[in-house]
Order: sequence, then C-alpha cells, then structure tokens
Amino acid sequence: MRSGNALVLFSGGQDSTTCLAWALSQFAHVETIGFDYGQRHHVELEARHAVLDAIRARFPQWRSKLGDDHMLDLGVLGRISDTALTSETEIQMTAAGLPNTFVPGRNLLFFQLAAAVGYRRGLHTLVGGMCETDFSGYPDCRDDTLKALQVAVSLGMGQRFTFETPLMWLDKAQTWELARTLGGNALVEVVLEQSHTCYHGVREERHAWGYGCGTCPACALRKAGFERWSTGQGR
Repeated sequence: MRSGNALVLFSGGQDSTTCLAWALSQFAHVETIGFDYGQRHHVELEARHAVLDAIRARFPQWRSKLGDDHMLDLGVLGRISDTALTSETEIQMTAAGLPNTFVPGRNLLFFQLAAAVGYRRGLHTLVGGMCETDFSGYPDCRDDTLKALQVAVSLGMGQRFTFETPLMWLDKAQTWELARTLGGNALVEVVLEQSHTCYHGVREERHAWGYGCGTCPACALRKAGFERWSTGQGR
C-alpha cells in the first residue's frame, strides 16, 4: 500500500476506469474528478456515475476506499476550442499532423485544476490515463510533458505533487490485461458494459469490446486492443 491519498482524473472511459482500479489497489483513500468541457461525447459523464456505482457495488475491498467525486464545469474550454470533440465536425487530420480531436491545453488544464482540488483536500498524487504507446499523438499525453508539468505544478503550489500515469507505456491489449489483473473478469465486465470511450457518443450497439460507433479513433484503438487481448496476443 502506498502512502498518501490519490485523486484520479476520471472521464468514465476505459483508460480512466482502469486507472481508478489501479489507484484503489494502491492507496488507502481515492477520490475522483471529472470535467464537463462541452464534449461532443457528453454521454461519458453519465458513464462516470455508472462505473462508480458498479465499483462500489461489485468490489467490497475497494468500496470503503472510494471517496468523493468532484465535477468541474470547464465550458470555457469547449467555447475556445474548434475541434471534433467539441463540435459536430468530421474527424480528420490537420495541417499540424494531429487529428482534429486534439483539444489544445486540455490535459494541462485538467492536471492544474485537479491539483487545486487536491491541494485543498490533501490529495497529492494525481492519477491520469495518458498513454503514448497506443495514442493519437496528442502532445499533452506524452511522458515528457507530464513530467515537466508535475514540476511546474509542485513549484507553483508550494507542495509536492506526484503525477502517476500507469498506462503510459502500455498498449490497449495490455490495458485490458491490467484490468483483469486488478479486478478479474468482474472489472473487465464493468469496463465493457459501463465505460464509454467513443468520440461520437454512440451507445446504441454493444460490441464484444463494449459500446461505440466502431469507426472513430477511440473505438478503433479499443476494439483492436480487445481483439489482441482476447486472443491472447496482448498477454
């Protein structure tokens, strides 16, 4: 068991659900924080509550560790962004070599605001599901970015914060396996049935890998990872 308490940046998706389970296995007290920034896949905010309810109901060993959930209104981020995640825009690559699902400054802002909440509540470990193994090239998901931000936030807050990114060097198949290792098939089922990853917010059809449109970049990564994992290739 690690010392201190943790605050998980929790969107309700596959990665943050797995990170929540990881934090609950590591720390005595864990809280969660989410952000409403006018995302097109607003359904993920409903998925958050479903995942939290399932964790409390199905994992008694974690129930007493799971504390308050915090939700911050970041509508301003959506208003200043012109991206496929905040408007009805076709997903495509931009001239900068990044998909237009990249919301500039999003993770930087998320961590800074999470640190502000953590400062007040004595939560000095911030846990995020960022990864640069299977990802879309977002610069604010990179390990170097988050290490630099950790230093800046700690200096600016006058307290030491630690940013944990347990998925940073895992591909999606390994993320599925980590969920199984942490919580068995019960946690895999929570990820499949309750979490939401699809950028288009589609939840009408349940696939073997969960709900989603099946074609957006987030669904493509999730589907491919599940197929590799379920056939044993990612283990």
